[in-house]
Amino acid sequence: MHVLLVEDDDLVASGLIAGLELHHCVVDRVGTARQAQAALDQFECDVVILDLGLPDGNGLQVLSHWRQQGHDLPVLILTARDAVHERVTGLECGADDYVLKPFELDELVARLHALVRRAAGRSLPEISHGALRVRPSTGEVWLHRNAVSLSRREFALLEKLLNARGRVLTEDQLKDSLYGMDAGVESNALNVHIYHLRRKLGKELIITERGVGYRLGSPVSSESPS
Repeated sequence: MHVLLVEDDDLVASGLIAGLELHHCVVDRVGTARQAQAALDQFECDVVILDLGLPDGNGLQVLSHWRQQGHDLPVLILTARDAVHERVTGLECGADDYVLKPFELDELVARLHALVRRAAGRSLPEISHGALRVRPSTGEVWLHRNAVSLSRREFALLEKLLNARGRVLTEDQLKDSLYGMDAGVESNALNVHIYHLRRKLGKELIITERGVGYRLGSPVSSESPS
């Protein structure tokens, strides 16, 4: 899960990033409304955590602008503003969830996974693709009922492809999911992760569309390999 964190408080942001990364998330953080708009213009993410009290504007104005632009990605407002009318206003402006500070990290992560799950058209916490089963909230993967160990990047790549449900994703889209705004990524890094996923889960899992990108292959056969 690739998270864009819009939070100007360095202490709150650092704690959130550390906690989210322990839950297999890729996190990019910005601290102003201007930076938040630029980030969303530059790359794709799966979900946004949005603070309302930004130094150069109101988070609700940022959110309203995103919705007017047609951005429909899930947005969770994380704020200390607890008045009922503020919560109602936040939801009416296009937020998908509203969480108050202070918060419990496990609950926040569960809410983020629920938002991403619904955005992908799923209702269950586990994704099945033939004999392949994935639980995004814990990072667990099973193939033919056997646990498979994946690195954080490998898991992020697999989850992105599964949520795309057969749509072709470009290299840039996949790199955004794995690395976010990190500019120091080696040119062959994505190919290395794809190679490892194919080796661990089957070479037909990821289909290369020449000159376009990659997509999820046919469901893994439920028959155990001989």
